[in-house]
Amino acid sequence: MARPEGLPRVLVCTGKGGVGKTTTAAALGIDAAREGARTLVMSTDGAHSLGDALAVDLHSGPVLVEERLTAEHVSAAHGLSDAWRVVQDYLLGLLGDVGIDPAVAEELTSLPGADEIAALVTLRERVRADEWDVVIVDCAPTAETLRLLALPDSLSWHLRRWLPQGSTWRPAAAAALGVPMPGPAVLEAITRWHDQMTDLKGVLRAPGSTIRLVTTPEKVVTAEARRTWTSLSLFGFTVDAVHVNRIFPTGPDWLSGWNRAQAEGLEEVHRSFTGIPIVAMPYLPEEPIGPDALARLAISCAEVRLTRDRPVGAASTAPLTVTETAQGYTLSVLVPFVAAADVSLGRRGDDLLIDVAGQHRVVTLPAALAPLTVDGAGVRDGRLVVTFARDDRVIA
Repeated sequence: MARPEGLPRVLVCTGKGGVGKTTTAAALGIDAAREGARTLVMSTDGAHSLGDALAVDLHSGPVLVEERLTAEHVSAAHGLSDAWRVVQDYLLGLLGDVGIDPAVAEELTSLPGADEIAALVTLRERVRADEWDVVIVDCAPTAETLRLLALPDSLSWHLRRWLPQGSTWRPAAAAALGVPMPGPAVLEAITRWHDQMTDLKGVLRAPGSTIRLVTTPEKVVTAEARRTWTSLSLFGFTVDAVHVNRIFPTGPDWLSGWNRAQAEGLEEVHRSFTGIPIVAMPYLPEEPIGPDALARLAISCAEVRLTRDRPVGAASTAPLTVTETAQGYTLSVLVPFVAAADVSLGRRGDDLLIDVAGQHRVVTLPAALAPLTVDGAGVRDGRLVVTFARDDRVIA
């Protein structure tokens, strides 16, 4: 399964808590492995359910579940403490110089989001290890997933502000505040993290990396899935399928009322996610635990099987595109279910600041757009379209 830059097929499964995303991720992993792909399923969810679904113990590290399938749970900031300590010591020195109590300074300089960063670093290591054809990430519920996936953008943006500008090795913050210049070890650590986060941004947005939304045929759950699609699209991620779990079998008995309600729910899902494959996952007679049971569940996923030789992500739903026009350029961002009133834009140097319904994204503009002026913006057919003029005209 050749992928761009030799990368494996990367799939992130997310959804509202309790919709069966872990079971779905495990089933897709079993299916990919039995189709011949070297497959890793890794979980970043603190609930530790992946091991339960696969009937294996993941507390002691990665486990070979069966031939070609490995499972792993990432829950601690392994390997981060030493790298962060170099930066923390520098920050502690600064706070000590201005009289901050050492205990307070220690708390203030503790690494924020350590578990999330550990998960990202581990994901990057696994993807770059050249050991897997498919890497499936079973994420925590939706809100945590959005924070996790947005973290590489945020971290790389902030770390870039610490890096040297031009030929000088004095960070902008040190120059502005008159604080001592960080030593080579600090700059090396920041540079290394910046490079890792920049690389991970490319990995997560590569043509072989996509998101699977997992939901159930209920209005409240489908509404959250729609909001998640909007947020994921804003950050440039491609949703290539929606898995709808717990579909009851049809029958004339007392389930008929549930059948009607689920049929209406499925219609709502199809209306909401036009253009994306919808996978109806059946409600099995018993809980799918263990590889064989998960393989039976995965039969319903044949249309979106990870080892199928098919395009990943329809071009019509490309999250972010740049098109040259006679007047300049047009930048288009997929923002499904969003009205123009929900969007606000800002500009800071080469960065375009986008706020959509409370979600914030910083888009560092390509070289062709960075020197141009924002000439207008609007929402058309579910996309935020920003035009850039070749001159300094500003149209209100």
